[in-house]
Amino acid sequence: MEQLKKVAAGSGVEVLTYKRNRGLTLIKRKDGMFWVRERGYRDEEYIIQEKELLRTVRGILKRECPRSRKVRIYSISAERLNVMRKVL
Repeated sequence: MEQLKKVAAGSGVEVLTYKRNRGLTLIKRKDGMFWVRERGYRDEEYIIQEKELLRTVRGILKRECPRSRKVRIYSISAERLNVMRKVL
């Protein structure tokens, strides 16, 4: 979460399960809000404030990665948002 506060607008973080078939993407917007995309059991998008970010991310990770001990974290920019990563 600290990494997200320091990132420039238009960039963010992608958190994926070890198999890379489920996860979430967090992009910081210019207005200070965050764009969150959930991909896996649910395919949803949210625009939330920074103070709601931690609670929302915890809920998504419990749903998408309930037993995962290994996750992959990637730094991304807005241009690479639709690039799919290899699935194991």
